[in-house]
Amino acid sequence: MNLHNATRVLGGLVAWGWIILAGGGGLALLIREGPWPLTNGWFALFSGLSACPLTAKTLNSAAGIRLSGAVRFTAAAGFFIAGHIARAL
Repeated sequence: MNLHNATRVLGGLVAWGWIILAGGGGLALLIREGPWPLTNGWFALFSGLSACPLTAKTLNSAAGIRLSGAVRFTAAAGFFIAGHIARAL
C-alpha cells in the first residue's frame, strides 16, 4: 500500500469516526434536550454530516457535485467552531 492509499484509508476512517462521534452525539443531544435553543446539538450534527463520506457520495450521484476531503474537513471544522462560538454567546 502506498502513501496515497494509506492517507485515503485513514481519512475515511477519521470521517466515519467523526460522523459517529459528532453526528451521533448531536442527534442524541437533540433527542434528549429538544431542538431549542438552536445550539442544542445542531452544530455537532451538521459537523458530522458534512464530514460523512456517504454525504459526499450522495451529492456526487444526485447532483453531480464532487466534494474533496479537504472541503468536507473545512466544513466540519467550521460547523464545530461555529457551535462553540454560538454556545459561548
